[in-house]
Amino acid sequence: MKVLFAASEAVPFIKTGGLADVIGSLPKSLVKQGIDVRVMLPKYEDIPAAFTERMELAATFTVQMGWRSLYCGIFKLEHEGITFYFVDNEFYFRRRGCYGYGDDAERFAFYCRAVLDAMPHIDFVPDLIHCHDWQAGMIPVLYRAHFSYQPEYAHIKTLITIHNLKYQGVFGKELFKDYFALGDEHLHGYALEIHGGASFLKGGLLYSDYITTVSPTYAEEIQTPYYGESMDGLLRSQGGRLAGIVNGIDYEEYDPMNDPHLEVRYRDSLLKKQQNKTKLQEKLGLPVNKDVPLIALVTRLVDQKGLALIDRVIADLMELDAQWVIVGTGEHRYEELFRWAASAYPDKLSAQIKFDEGLARQVYASSDLFLMPSLFEPCGIGQLIAMRYRSVPIVRETGGLKDTVTPYSEETGEGTGFTFANYNAHDMLYTINRAVTLYRDADAWSNLMSNMKKKDFSWRKSAQQYVELYENLVSSSVAHASTSTNA
Repeated sequence: MKVLFAASEAVPFIKTGGLADVIGSLPKSLVKQGIDVRVMLPKYEDIPAAFTERMELAATFTVQMGWRSLYCGIFKLEHEGITFYFVDNEFYFRRRGCYGYGDDAERFAFYCRAVLDAMPHIDFVPDLIHCHDWQAGMIPVLYRAHFSYQPEYAHIKTLITIHNLKYQGVFGKELFKDYFALGDEHLHGYALEIHGGASFLKGGLLYSDYITTVSPTYAEEIQTPYYGESMDGLLRSQGGRLAGIVNGIDYEEYDPMNDPHLEVRYRDSLLKKQQNKTKLQEKLGLPVNKDVPLIALVTRLVDQKGLALIDRVIADLMELDAQWVIVGTGEHRYEELFRWAASAYPDKLSAQIKFDEGLARQVYASSDLFLMPSLFEPCGIGQLIAMRYRSVPIVRETGGLKDTVTPYSEETGEGTGFTFANYNAHDMLYTINRAVTLYRDADAWSNLMSNMKKKDFSWRKSAQQYVELYENLVSSSVAHASTSTNA
């Protein structure tokens, strides 16, 4: 089976968030299960020269976007057994970063069009196009409008995955008319229209053959008004073709036994983990004490991550017999909150207001507890990496956090972390206090380590679920085609 991934970022080429981790690792697991997966990305300026110098020009052609006739180049690169294609147009993509430009609608309209227009030029016609997030959301719409009637492409199925429903690619209707040459029939409330404009993501949800999101609980949540971002009614109406498949992590990439960033490599040795902790305490200027639990946050410092709860009870948290390390950047108010806390409680908290992958890995390896009190969390990979590095997660029961962290029970000894249900600062405080207390209970901690060890959060299981979904979609296409032929 041939599958083409269409996405706006992928590790190791370009990354702004968790989407890049998924696109960098899921295809490798799918290939192991016999799928021919290829990935198509924009060719951004920020892609390191180590990759661009190895790229080969595979094709050039003209993309017709409304009244515009535009150059498009497709560059090709084999990386870790996967073929990656890069959509080249310097006017749109030779800029720093990925998003946040005034012409993002035009840039990703071009990208969506180029993905489909590239097929006859790259000698790869997929059985299924797997689109990711709003940036690829118009591909199913364009496929239906321009490609589904052509015999050589009529068999193709489209699938869209929602990585975060908050980002919907909403722009003015006149832009959609201009860039996509769509008539008014596509721009009313039952089609692309939303909030007076039109949405890339809504197009993908309505025109694709199937919808997935990145955890079963998030799939349920987004059908409710609280989490639905004004699309809950639409998603409820499409519930019969919506499923949640939890993300995994790349176990080769995230492996404390082979991680070059760590001071001391380990698998399940608490002694060696403690040695990493001592080294990190020294490095960050925290009192060196293996008996005090070290609580970590490695996160974007934004509202979604539940930082308002920490703000609410920061003084109470600093009274706990624990140390804290924060790694991340984001909203100014949260950066200032942690800078203030580090200044006011220098023996308690270290604030590393930066993105530093090496430091992040050291923090996963050194911390005893890992806090994610998210307001919402489609999947989250922080808790998965934490468990891989034997740092016990403390999470709010939402989205993928609920699906991947099992609450610990003193009675049965079962569970992999500590959880709380309500978005409430004092519920969080109570749960953190409980975790800090149980850190000093050797039997409880041994149980938690043993339980995490038994879990498998690699991509293997999730990739199997995707393969089954792909096969069902493609076989239904074959069945439909044979029925049509017989008719």
